[in-house]
Amino acid sequence: MHRPLEPEAGTSAMTELGKPVIEIEKLNLIFETPDTPVHALSDVDLTINTGDFVSFIGPSGCGKTTLMRVIADLETPTNGHISVNGMTPAEAREQRAYGYVFQAPALYPWRSVQKNIMLPLEIMGLPKAEQQERAARNLSLVNLEGFEKKFPWQLSGGMQQRVSIARALSVEPDLLLMDEPFGALDEITRDHLNEQLLRLWDQTGKTVIFVTHSIPESVFLSSKIVVMSPRPGKIIDVIDCNLPRDRTLDIRETPEFLEIAHRVREGLRAGHSYDD
Repeated sequence: MHRPLEPEAGTSAMTELGKPVIEIEKLNLIFETPDTPVHALSDVDLTINTGDFVSFIGPSGCGKTTLMRVIADLETPTNGHISVNGMTPAEAREQRAYGYVFQAPALYPWRSVQKNIMLPLEIMGLPKAEQQERAARNLSLVNLEGFEKKFPWQLSGGMQQRVSIARALSVEPDLLLMDEPFGALDEITRDHLNEQLLRLWDQTGKTVIFVTHSIPESVFLSSKIVVMSPRPGKIIDVIDCNLPRDRTLDIRETPEFLEIAHRVREGLRAGHSYDD
């Protein structure tokens, strides 16, 4: 049972713990192509509640990122229903209800760390003092105080991703969408950032949706794991991950962790995700 979190200052009152944030029913997405239509998502049903950390896991091309992009209003479903905080994805996007962290940091090399974080706030038209305050606060959350004046090319890959996370948090979203943000990093850096991300989740109480190919990463980070099949992407299993919230990397050696990882692996096998 997760302990309740106090909402971060500036977050919406709608983030009442346990309230549905994402509701998806019978969602399908078919991409029209010059030759044969591609059925990317098929009859997806899913509910994600406030404060959940939900990982989408499945083989390449199964629709994990596509489903996240539908939530973010970057793709339009062919049919079915989806709501984000009781709104359409388009309305949620317009109200900046989510922050998006991409696979690559996507930082502008000619802007300092501080100015990269401030960019969406500049676009929003916030006063300069508030932009600077939010940048400083979120750099602190990702343990990068003192790097405000550095440029992206002066940082390691892991530090760049932390800047990307700080930028996503700067708009004070209720929902954080993360598309394989650590997939290109070495294992040691990835483990370190996994631990930092758990602390960040604990501090902020955000709802997080996280795309990954890694079974250990999905089990270590998540309160819920969504296992998806190869295209057309379907949900094979939704696994509750009831490990302690203050978990450390050592938990990966426990029977409880290994049991959940085994269920994820069995779900992937059931979906024939190892067939090429």
